[in-house]
Amino acid sequence: MDSLQPIPRPAGLMQAGASLETHPLRLEIAAAAAQLVADGGLDYASAKRKAIDAVLDGRPPPRGMLPDNLEIDRALAEHLDLFDPDHAARVMRMRRVALDLMRRLADCQPYLTGAVWKGIVAEHAPIHLQLFHDDGKEVTLRLLNDGIDFEVDEIAHFRDGGRTRVEALQMTWRDEPVLISLYHHDDLRGALRGLPAERGDIHAVVGLLDAGSPEDER
Repeated sequence: MDSLQPIPRPAGLMQAGASLETHPLRLEIAAAAAQLVADGGLDYASAKRKAIDAVLDGRPPPRGMLPDNLEIDRALAEHLDLFDPDHAARVMRMRRVALDLMRRLADCQPYLTGAVWKGIVAEHAPIHLQLFHDDGKEVTLRLLNDGIDFEVDEIAHFRDGGRTRVEALQMTWRDEPVLISLYHHDDLRGALRGLPAERGDIHAVVGLLDAGSPEDER
């Protein structure tokens, strides 16, 4: 069963970021933030603020004690692996759905990113696909022609800390929440310069699924 298999995660996810000798206070804040993400569905920035309030009674953290998102990723992985018995099965199920949708949109250069790619899927976390295609209208028309309803929104561009926004489509597909963010093809070069743990193409997702499936399911 999926729930009994170790969850394959992108190379570098659990090692990247701060040293393993991180200060105990920084680790405590990261763990508190991870629990807020898992149990309350908060985004990382909001979870960090609430974790600081809880751990330090509203005082600002000392210099160097604010965990980065990679440390929260590690803490969230540990939390979900320990306390969510459905986590492994959820990751595998949503990766399969993501792969099927990526194959349908293969000519749009789809990459899986976010929680499902990383294998740290709290309840209600969406499948997040990034498409690198110069005609966003073609993508939306294709989805409509396939009978897939969606809502149009915007999210922060991955490259500049949110100063730029890109179009995003929110939908439910095969009973899973999906977020598709639309980028120009030229943005792909910048995406590929990022950390290996940040996103993966169809081939990479297949690799994670193969690594997580028992021999008799391959």
